[in-house]
Amino acid sequence: MSDALCAAAIAAREHAHAPFSQFRVGAALEDSSGRVHTGCNIENATYGLTICAERVAVFKAISEGAREFGRIAIAADTGDLTPPCGACRQILWEFCGDIEIILVNIQGYRESLRLSGLLPRPFDASFLK
Repeated sequence: MSDALCAAAIAAREHAHAPFSQFRVGAALEDSSGRVHTGCNIENATYGLTICAERVAVFKAISEGAREFGRIAIAADTGDLTPPCGACRQILWEFCGDIEIILVNIQGYRESLRLSGLLPRPFDASFLK
């Protein structure tokens, strides 16, 4: 498990804009060259336009030219480790495949798992053929 990747996710969490829920999340996505792309959740008053930390990290990485990823760390200040929501699981699957997911909280508890364990029988472009 990567201490640096987890630390980057925890640091990204500090930039979250969560004035409504106070639920701040950070993500750090490592691409195949070792670069780390971070993201934080950004809330909107309508909630429906809120974007999660994981999607911010993925979209930043894609916009910076990265196309292959190995793992992502997701940090939240919760006692129970917080997995990605359904929308984030779908985006992670489509852009990252069966990536390693490292869940971490600010108390230092961690768990590592594969996305396929969180998203069995995923929908992807293979169904569009």
